[in-house]
Amino acid sequence: MSCSSSQQSRTRREPPTKDRRSGPARPNLQPSPAGKRPRWMKVRMSLNRDFFDLRELVHEQGLHTVCESASCPNIGECWSNRTLTFMILGNVCTRSCGFCDVQTGRPLAVDIDEPRRVAESLSHLNLRYAVVTSVDRDDLPDGGAFIWAETIRKAKKACPEMQLEVLVPDFKGDFDCVATVVEAGPDVYAHNMETVARLHPEVRPQAKYERSLATLEHARKLGAVTKTGLMLGLGETNEEVLETLQDLADVGVEIVSLGQYMRPSERHLPVRRWVHPDEFTEIRREGMKMGFAHIESAPLVRSSYHADQQAKAARDAREAAETTDAS
Repeated sequence: MSCSSSQQSRTRREPPTKDRRSGPARPNLQPSPAGKRPRWMKVRMSLNRDFFDLRELVHEQGLHTVCESASCPNIGECWSNRTLTFMILGNVCTRSCGFCDVQTGRPLAVDIDEPRRVAESLSHLNLRYAVVTSVDRDDLPDGGAFIWAETIRKAKKACPEMQLEVLVPDFKGDFDCVATVVEAGPDVYAHNMETVARLHPEVRPQAKYERSLATLEHARKLGAVTKTGLMLGLGETNEEVLETLQDLADVGVEIVSLGQYMRPSERHLPVRRWVHPDEFTEIRREGMKMGFAHIESAPLVRSSYHADQQAKAARDAREAAETTDAS
């Protein structure tokens, strides 16, 4: 498979909002056994001028953010602090993950000018740290790797002082595509495992647990700072979570985010349990014994939450290891 360019699709218009679909291809509309959200899952939206300025810029530039497309509960806090996650390659995904609120279907044509517009918008924001993610583009021979690399290069050129984290798909396990992205020079290479191995067929039906592990391992071997995220509350046990953390540590992943799964709608997978904050703290404590640089673990954590602090922890850990090796 070549990762030199992304194919062009024939031009179509996105479906109207009323026809938007996300989540499983065949939802069974199960009720959530966990019941209503507990008090620790309730978020008070606090918006300031920065929030509205940021929203205006994003919409003016015709850009997509995962903050909006995936209905992130932290959008108020993050946008009010002038941090956000751009979503490239459109906002229609070729996969139908059971947890995700991003629209699924046939994507529009690849926008070759998108990397320039993302870089230009980032330059206006004057950020120290930014995150870029994308939908899965299984319709493209390279999974969108070329657009990914162009976005990284242009963003780095436009904002040389800014650090850039990329949250990428699995590229169907194609290591050439992983290399295309890593060689463009992101500061952090992230790919979310999302859940434990047993639940992958239901939660991520078009993905494979071992394949995702392999792409993270390959990125690390190429020198990237690697990161992943897991959702809790889908039916996994804490023992399975710790087993997954050990698998991640074994392939060199440095940063992990753990958060509570929240059902976007009745079409999506049900919440099996609300994981208490104390459990998140305990899982983090056990996980840090495995050698991770940082684990962000709390009910409202999402993969891009406090991403700058996570990246700093990974850099500090690498520097400490290099100092120890040198001595």
